[in-house]
Amino acid sequence: MNQPINWGIVRETYLPYAQQWIDDADVQAVVDVLKSDYLTAGPAIRAFEQAVADYVGAEYAVAFANGTAALHGACFAAGIEQGDEVIVTPMTFAASANCVLYQGGTPVFADIDSRTYNLDPAEIERKITEKTKAIIPVDYTGQPVQLDEILAIAKKHNVVVIEDGAHSLGAHYKGKKVGTQSDMTMFSFHPVKQVTCGEGGVITTNNADYYDKLVQFRSHGITRDKKYLEKCDGPWYYEMQFLGFNYRMTDIQAALGTSQLKKIDGFINRRKEIVWRYNEAFHNVPELNVPYQHQVAKSSWHLYVIRLDLEKLQAGRLEIFQAMRAQNIGVNLHYLPVYLHPYYRGLGYEQGLCPNAEALYDTAITLPLFPKMTDEDVEDVIRAVKRTLAFYAK
Repeated sequence: MNQPINWGIVRETYLPYAQQWIDDADVQAVVDVLKSDYLTAGPAIRAFEQAVADYVGAEYAVAFANGTAALHGACFAAGIEQGDEVIVTPMTFAASANCVLYQGGTPVFADIDSRTYNLDPAEIERKITEKTKAIIPVDYTGQPVQLDEILAIAKKHNVVVIEDGAHSLGAHYKGKKVGTQSDMTMFSFHPVKQVTCGEGGVITTNNADYYDKLVQFRSHGITRDKKYLEKCDGPWYYEMQFLGFNYRMTDIQAALGTSQLKKIDGFINRRKEIVWRYNEAFHNVPELNVPYQHQVAKSSWHLYVIRLDLEKLQAGRLEIFQAMRAQNIGVNLHYLPVYLHPYYRGLGYEQGLCPNAEALYDTAITLPLFPKMTDEDVEDVIRAVKRTLAFYAK
């Protein structure tokens, strides 16, 4: 088993784990903006914000340059500052915790539910203190968190819920789209997400005060709104009232996002078709576990994560991963628990903090999942998984 294995040709070209799907309508939307009077701070921004708000059913949507900037804005709007604690999940991209640090707060990592891989409400309750200002749950892979339980905890302790929906645009919780039930929800428009702006992020909220703060925060803390000005010297006048950031989205990004959003239902339906095929193919493969699907949460399937049963294999996760890549299947891994990154270890976080998250990291593999995959692509993934696990099975 130590010698390199010749897996043969499963497919001629490399299949990535995710990829955007841009069509002629998307290109034309961007060209139209490039030929218009505004490339930034123009009408395409508001059109995109309205389209997102309408899609999820929220009162307000505020666009940002990227999802990380949007999370930072939400932390500012929530009033997070030096000395505050914020409960976060370790099973996420680093931005979900970094946004707390940007505001001087302290991320407190709570462990995940070993079925859903989302934040465990019982662990949230266990980690809350008098210093807790907010909870940032992440809809991992596109499956919404247990919102009822988390919102009840937040209400009991008078803390803000900033839902990181980077994975879950188009997902449903108890029949309602994600984006309206938490105090604020962030959506990401990175190319691997359900729809893309190239880069981009949005905060949705039903709170007018949060909306006003977010709009001002993304543009240097500057406002022209007369109801907030200390004085007004004339129609040209504006004031910087706090230290904000230049986190504005461009009209170019917004135009692409608005065009993409028109196709989101088709994109998500195709994702679901692929997931169904994976589940059918893998449900009786003893060396792996397919994703758990919560009864009240309908995922929009950003990622498809299988979990290996290493006790039934003569190889570790690394060998399985490398074997899949050798067959031109672009598997990936989501995620190294945030607190195990060197920067966070330098802050004093230690291994063993969240055992369930660490166990998932040791056994998880992300399979390719994106709407542009053909049926042949899907069958290539299934074939590679089955032949790899069969080869290494005890």
